[in-house]
Amino acid sequence: MKGIVFNALAEAVTAAHGADMWDDIVDSAGVAGAYTALGTYDDCELSALVAAASEITGNRPEDLFLSLGQLLVRGLMSHVTDMIDRDLGVFHFISTIEHIIHVEVRKLAPDANPPTVLAERVDESTLRVVYRSDRGLDALAAGLLHGAGLEFDEPLRIDRQQGSNRRETVFVIQREDRP
Repeated sequence: MKGIVFNALAEAVTAAHGADMWDDIVDSAGVAGAYTALGTYDDCELSALVAAASEITGNRPEDLFLSLGQLLVRGLMSHVTDMIDRDLGVFHFISTIEHIIHVEVRKLAPDANPPTVLAERVDESTLRVVYRSDRGLDALAAGLLHGAGLEFDEPLRIDRQQGSNRRETVFVIQREDRP
């Protein structure tokens, strides 16, 4: 897992609860706690940090991963700003993740192992996304998708379904009507 994910978690915890809370979470998780954005770290460290944060805050790990995904979008999008045409909307952006954004991620960080994200337009208001990863971070992926909708000012309703195997999740995403 790239360090940018760990940095987003640290920033979110520090902003919401202060630096002492982040230190408590790092101590409780038993990890080093110092991450560089382009560094690569073991996935179990992220799981340990989220488990420790859950224990300390009383929030469910699933909810923490959803929140982390939503927060992470802005930072990730800032790295690919020149590849994003905001006028084309969130569905277009999501559809470019695998074939444009992940290609660039692999160029910048050859050791990166992003998930496979395949998007298919169902109709004007519905997108079907197949997410494949051995990491089991579909809650983080759901948070990223929600966060993308917020970044594009297009609220989304996301239905998460188990895919054809344990490493696959299918997201059916619909634009929500504005009040």
